[in-house]
Amino acid sequence: MSYVPPPNKQHYYKQVWAWVRQIPRGRVATYGCISKALPKPDGVSEEEFNLSASRWVGLAMAASADDVPWHRVVNSQGKISHPDAGKQKKRLEDEGVYLAKNKINLVEYEWLGPEQTELPTQGQLF
Repeated sequence: MSYVPPPNKQHYYKQVWAWVRQIPRGRVATYGCISKALPKPDGVSEEEFNLSASRWVGLAMAASADDVPWHRVVNSQGKISHPDAGKQKKRLEDEGVYLAKNKINLVEYEWLGPEQTELPTQGQLF
């Protein structure tokens, strides 16, 4: 099975942008975390959704408006995937998010969503 586009792209993108606007300054979220936080669109199988949803989030970020803090979204390894990595890195560093060896420490900086009240401790991750 290969990538499928979201059935209602603009609606899905608006959901992504609304979620990303909530990421606090100095924190980041991954494409996968965002895709798992949003509901599966009607007309898409679970398998298609699992295969494509992270990519949909990336496409939404590429098409986002100026008020969407796109720079706070990184890949699952804590790396910058944006074509203008220098601009994204500078924006993150201006907010106090630093990269070590081109990677963000997700244990320290990852935000898991609006319902998150505190960062997980290292022991809670496994």
